[in-house]
Amino acid sequence: MSAVTPIDLPVDEDQKKTLARGERRVESGGFAKGTKRRLTSRGATIAALVIAILWTIPTFGLFVSSFRPANEVRTTGWWTILSNWGFTIDNYTTVLQSGNSQLTLAGAFINSIAITLPATAIPLVIASLAAYAFAWMDFRGKNMLFIAVFALQIVPIQMALVPLLQLFSRGEIFGFPVIAAFGQAGYAQVWIAHSIFALPLAIFLLHNFIAEIPAEVIEAARVDGAGHGQIFFRIVLPLTMPAIASFAIFQFLWVWNDLLVALIFADGSVAPMTKLLAEITGSRGQDWHLLTAGAFISILVPLIVFFSLQRYFVRGLLAGSTKG
Repeated sequence: MSAVTPIDLPVDEDQKKTLARGERRVESGGFAKGTKRRLTSRGATIAALVIAILWTIPTFGLFVSSFRPANEVRTTGWWTILSNWGFTIDNYTTVLQSGNSQLTLAGAFINSIAITLPATAIPLVIASLAAYAFAWMDFRGKNMLFIAVFALQIVPIQMALVPLLQLFSRGEIFGFPVIAAFGQAGYAQVWIAHSIFALPLAIFLLHNFIAEIPAEVIEAARVDGAGHGQIFFRIVLPLTMPAIASFAIFQFLWVWNDLLVALIFADGSVAPMTKLLAEITGSRGQDWHLLTAGAFISILVPLIVFFSLQRYFVRGLLAGSTKG
């Protein structure tokens, strides 16, 4: 077979030099090597270390102060721990027993876990199913409904608090006795509120990820006789797990650190830690040793969750960033 002779186009000398340099860089991997060299250079490493140290110093100071006696906290800084040595766990013992007439901080810690876990799982389950439906199922009004879900992201949470509170006060939602069924536990209205506020963003993000799954994979499963349930649980869900884990971390941290929804919907014996810490700050704001211990207790669980799921978080952020 004879070779095909390329058509010669008029190219000036500058263009020839530019093309030659580009070919040499592509052949030698210049683009990839240059990017890698910039990201892994000594200067970039030093800058990352400096930022990490500066970011960690306040947390470390909070940790040290939480174990120092009250007198040392009031008179000296945490950085003088070596010259003004003092160590005690009384701060944690006292703050865990602090609170109001209905609840202590230890009980509020349990409430935060009881609120956060379901409020993270419920929207993820609903959002993953809805995202699959929007991506791979055809039904009338799908595009308009997806646009409506996307538009809900711009609605401020404050605008929905009063209507939701009116619904919850009746003990039902749209005629269903949801609150009455879970009213004894007292957590149902907080779970529902957090789920409603999280669903628009969760559906949008998971839809974008699920829609990037190659159509050939879905079609091959359909040819083999798989229904929507089998496709979702056996193909879509395993491929989407990095994105689900990433959003789960964000939702967990958002619910755990939330104060606004807790002030409106979580009252009395079901209040989370954020609400009790706000009350302790208002009533015992001068007791810095207790505030540091309480603050470190509140950030302990998010730190454990983030570091234990860090690899899934990074995979979820990088998923879909490259092709091939």
